[in-house]
Amino acid sequence: MFMNYLWAFLVGGLLCAIGQTLIDYTKLTPARILVSYVVAGVVLGALGWYKPILDFAGAGASVPLTGFGNILVEGVKQAVDERGFIGVLTGGLTGAAGGITAAILFGLLAALIFKPKEK
Repeated sequence: MFMNYLWAFLVGGLLCAIGQTLIDYTKLTPARILVSYVVAGVVLGALGWYKPILDFAGAGASVPLTGFGNILVEGVKQAVDERGFIGVLTGGLTGAAGGITAAILFGLLAALIFKPKEK
């Protein structure tokens, strides 16, 4: 059990370290790096290469933005199998609905609890 936690921490930390390195040593904006992570997750998921990473690292690979990209791909694959071509348009949102809902809910709660200040 300890090794599962260790690998999750190391893989998640590696993904964060790569992102921080890109911020520090390139002219890429954080937004472009985040989008690159999602696209990388989509590409790796579409090729079937992200599943072994998930099996190995667990939450260390599923929580970062690459995991979000992979969830989009898995949702699209499942929706296409069930509904045909229309699944291309609906599958990503269906697959990621839980994460999107949580982000909206927690954003709303933060907005209600904290008061923004003018600079």
